[in-house]
Amino acid sequence: MNMRRLSQSVALVVLSAAAAGSLSLSAGQATAPSAPPAGQAPATPRPPVNDSRASVEDYERWMTELSNWGRWGKDDELGAANLVTPAKRKQALALAKTGETVSMSHNPIMDKAADANEPLEHSVSIIAQSGIAVERQEFSFHGSTFTHLDALCHVSHDGKLYNGNLFKDVVTKDGGCNKMSITNYKKGIVTRGVLIDIPRLKGVPYLEPATHVYREDIEAWEKKAGLKIGPGDAIFLRTGRWARRDKEGPFANLSGYDGSFAPFLKQRDVAFIGSDGIQDVGRVSAFSLPIHQLALVALGVDIFDNLDLEALSEAAARNNRWDFLFVVAPIPVTNGTGSLVNPIAIF
Repeated sequence: MNMRRLSQSVALVVLSAAAAGSLSLSAGQATAPSAPPAGQAPATPRPPVNDSRASVEDYERWMTELSNWGRWGKDDELGAANLVTPAKRKQALALAKTGETVSMSHNPIMDKAADANEPLEHSVSIIAQSGIAVERQEFSFHGSTFTHLDALCHVSHDGKLYNGNLFKDVVTKDGGCNKMSITNYKKGIVTRGVLIDIPRLKGVPYLEPATHVYREDIEAWEKKAGLKIGPGDAIFLRTGRWARRDKEGPFANLSGYDGSFAPFLKQRDVAFIGSDGIQDVGRVSAFSLPIHQLALVALGVDIFDNLDLEALSEAAARNNRWDFLFVVAPIPVTNGTGSLVNPIAIF
């Protein structure tokens, strides 16, 4: 039998040329660029002003104060995923009441755009004599285009990864990650998921580009939704990115968590975070991706980027509940820095 060949181009450093081309690292308010004419490359967006509430001194302090290094042993490679215990999984399973399932993945973008510097390359071959179709897929999934899960070896700070591991000792161009790779989640992730729907909180269809989401926004949502985020939860921030894209066209300056939100993750013992963007909306000095750096490196919290939370928002509103059973399993690429995923919410 002919098998599909899946070719993944994986970035081994967070600010490689490929990733930098598809990540929006600026902060503040900005007007989204309109979609370019057909055949014309998208214009580079003008960076908005930085209105982050956190300084580089805050980030440096939080790298130590919020650290989970050693919490689960000096050889631990799972980080905050340790908070998803068998008891937590059993509690999450009880959230599946109606059996309704909702995908949290956006269909891969296949055309170059402001938010898709490297779209999916896809080709199909027909073996005429056998009546069989085979295909090839090529993608560089880190960045702002594809729904994916970051492994803990994906991002470093000051030369170090989670639990004090040296980036240079863990990650090599030829071999990938010899620790903390995506294969640690081969058995899958099952826990309570919580949708944080900020456009619904604010009474708008979507947030404008580069909007900062602050801790008080999250806490206001908890109050409105009648729930509380707790240990072992996976939290998902909806900014309305895909709803805006459908109406206004592609744009690069995505909204996300302000860096000052990071202490909340430690205080609530969140296990996983995700959003319909890339989490980060501000950059300060050595912290080009502050939420990525604080979450992955200090806290050991894995990240889901570029989720599509539009259908989930509709389902949650229809069911009048904003937590659900969350299930996902990555492609267990040996030594991989991450994986494309299709997370499922079950109500």
